[in-house]
Amino acid sequence: MRVPISWLREYVDVAPDATAEDVLASFVSVGFEEEDVHRFEISGPVVVGRVLSIEPEPQKNGKTINWCQVDVGPENGGVRGIVCGAHNFVVGDKVVVSLPGAVLPGPFPISARKTYGHVSDGMIASARELGLGDEHDGIIVLSTLGLDPEVGADAIALLHLDDFAVDVNVTPDRGYAFSLRGLAREYSHATGGAFRDPAERDFSQVQPGSGFEVRVDDQAPIRGAVGASEFVVRVVRDVDPSRPTPPWMIARLSLAGMRPLGVLIDITNYVMLELGNPIHGYDLDRLQGGIVVRRAAEGERMTTLDGQERALHVEDLLITDGSGPIGLAGVMGGGSTEMSDATRNVLIEAAIFDPVTIARTARRHKLPSEASKRFERGVDPLIPFVAARRVADLMVELAGGRLTDEGGALYAEVEIPGIDLPRGFTQGVVGVDYTDAEIVSALEMIGAELAESDGGWFVIPPSWRRDLTDKWTLVEEVARIHGLDRIPSILPTPPSGRGYTALQVGRTRVADALAAAGFVETPSFPFTTEEQNDLHGSASGSHVPSIRLANALDGQAPFLRRSLVPGLLQTAHRNISRGLVDLALFEVGSVFTPAEGVAYGTDAVPPLGRRPSDETLAELDASIPPQPRLVSALLTGNITPRQPGRAAEHVDLSDALDAVRVIGVAAGVEIDVEQTQRAALHPGRAGALSVHGEQVGYVGELHPRVSADADLPGRAYVLELDLDRVLTLAGHRVVAESLSTFPAATQDVSLVVSVAVPASEVRAALVEGAGELLESARLVDDYRGEGLGEGLKSLSFALRFRASDRTLTAAEATEAKLAGVAVAAERFDATIRD
Repeated sequence: MRVPISWLREYVDVAPDATAEDVLASFVSVGFEEEDVHRFEISGPVVVGRVLSIEPEPQKNGKTINWCQVDVGPENGGVRGIVCGAHNFVVGDKVVVSLPGAVLPGPFPISARKTYGHVSDGMIASARELGLGDEHDGIIVLSTLGLDPEVGADAIALLHLDDFAVDVNVTPDRGYAFSLRGLAREYSHATGGAFRDPAERDFSQVQPGSGFEVRVDDQAPIRGAVGASEFVVRVVRDVDPSRPTPPWMIARLSLAGMRPLGVLIDITNYVMLELGNPIHGYDLDRLQGGIVVRRAAEGERMTTLDGQERALHVEDLLITDGSGPIGLAGVMGGGSTEMSDATRNVLIEAAIFDPVTIARTARRHKLPSEASKRFERGVDPLIPFVAARRVADLMVELAGGRLTDEGGALYAEVEIPGIDLPRGFTQGVVGVDYTDAEIVSALEMIGAELAESDGGWFVIPPSWRRDLTDKWTLVEEVARIHGLDRIPSILPTPPSGRGYTALQVGRTRVADALAAAGFVETPSFPFTTEEQNDLHGSASGSHVPSIRLANALDGQAPFLRRSLVPGLLQTAHRNISRGLVDLALFEVGSVFTPAEGVAYGTDAVPPLGRRPSDETLAELDASIPPQPRLVSALLTGNITPRQPGRAAEHVDLSDALDAVRVIGVAAGVEIDVEQTQRAALHPGRAGALSVHGEQVGYVGELHPRVSADADLPGRAYVLELDLDRVLTLAGHRVVAESLSTFPAATQDVSLVVSVAVPASEVRAALVEGAGELLESARLVDDYRGEGLGEGLKSLSFALRFRASDRTLTAAEATEAKLAGVAVAAERFDATIRD
């Protein structure tokens, strides 16, 4: 919200020497964030001049320029010759002259320069050149603005171009601050300056009269809230829309970020910024009958002020007359009844609309507006009568209108629920020993009404503070008003037994281990296609159920992922396309695995403002599919780059298996690998990963077709594990084994088995049979060829034995080895290769 400083001074005392930085600091002290400072980027000399003569001079390019003699006052050099291309002025008019040395917005420095055969000693300025709007068809003639200043007077001060505005960020819960009224009050809280409420008027003065029919007919309120709870209209007749908007209003609107659009529309915008209640004006003579506020009918359409014909939704709230829709309530008016240069009689509308209705309509039609921004955050329900009268008064004052007794109003009693604030509660939450007087003064300062109650106070929040709903929000106000710097900087002592869960610690440990091993973590969006879910979410590549988003960010990827691999493939493709071809990527994230035949999601949205029941929460939980956390990695390119004396080493399956071992060590489990088949992986180069006999993931080389579809130039290897399940199988604690001080005994063994027997199962048999003395068993060779029978292979293992209490003899190591061989022979008919 931009706050012109001259406007702010009308409603609160601001120090005469206050700078923009001082004003921003005051707003920051009461909880706002500073955004920017806006000024008219203009410097003088810019003065008032009188046109003494005009000599039209046609040019070869078909354009006619005027060679003018302009009196800018003796103190500014007297009469100056100026070339001007505009034609909307005559001799005797007073205009704005930018003299050499001035700098206009752009920046556009002014100097004497030769043009069209003359030396132009300055420039006669238009509104756009001064930053006062988009008007550039002609220069500013001061008489059309109702001004008759002295020749040579400072035009910057005359047109209020010396003003500035501070910009503060308004959070969604503080809609009252989208007005000068609200921010002036907050500035008063910060500085102690006297606040003058622009809405403080006697109720008898703001009554709209009668005679104009207004009706609300909401047959389908959203969540039980009627679309319009208050609707006030007033009639002003005999306005003159050709009258100029006064310079002070143009300057304030421009600094506030709004374009001047003519006196009638400027007045409605001005009051919206002043009081926070959006106002709409209708050309009364173009209305047909009274006004009815209703929901749109199925298939209904209307044309809005921007000229767009819009298909309406049955939830849209409409302003209608006898001809049909004439406005999207709280969002944008219709083109058929808009005010124009021909308007003579105006119907002023000030209303309170349901925030949910307005927010949905603005988003549905992609029509964010200054009005919808305020309505969807909540408007003070006591302000529409005042706002309508304020607009009417300005139309009488600035547009020559006549206020009538015609009008109408619909409104309901405003009920603001009270809040019990126990004595001592504020001090206990904030940690500051506020006195009772400090608590009472802070709450009364923000506009609340307090009454003593048993053990505390009964507090009625002000009508403009919809965000004050419970005792905690009241406590926040006390802390904010008395200064957040009073809160002691003391870290609370955490209760015992709190902190990260075992799963959270395990996930962090696995991610840290992969990063330390040279992998780069690359989180991705959880959106993909159904085809990718089928390919990577099942071993066979057959169809699996997927969750489709109702309002997907990307229409080409409307499904929630069942695997992390598609995201890694997209990341790899993006990096390779930018020349980064040696990649080791990983991601830890959630996937969504709905069960077959189960309907997820719900249309039942609990109402806002109160906690759902336990039954409702259980139903919502049941409507969400399982979301296990997985860890996936992708490798492609070179694992070691080419360097002097050493050729590049390409990534292969062993590097992916090493990554699996890194994960296993970090998780505290041993992960077994067994050959398998998956649709997305290369036949014969895929492995199933298991822990304690339970399958938890897979590893392997991507199928060439999958790599080609992802635009990967070479071989790529992937792995994916159910990390939550791996950590669960690991237990809650990883215990490091003690290191033995005794030497190891190493032996090798080569076993001949059928090619159909997985090496991992042979190794498991060796480990089981050798017992506790076997410290390590590692596959070092898989031989298939000459010297072996048909359908046989030789698996060679390097064995390391060690005892914790003695030095093993060779005989003990051999005995343990042979015990392992015996188990392998029993299970797989394994024989020792000679």
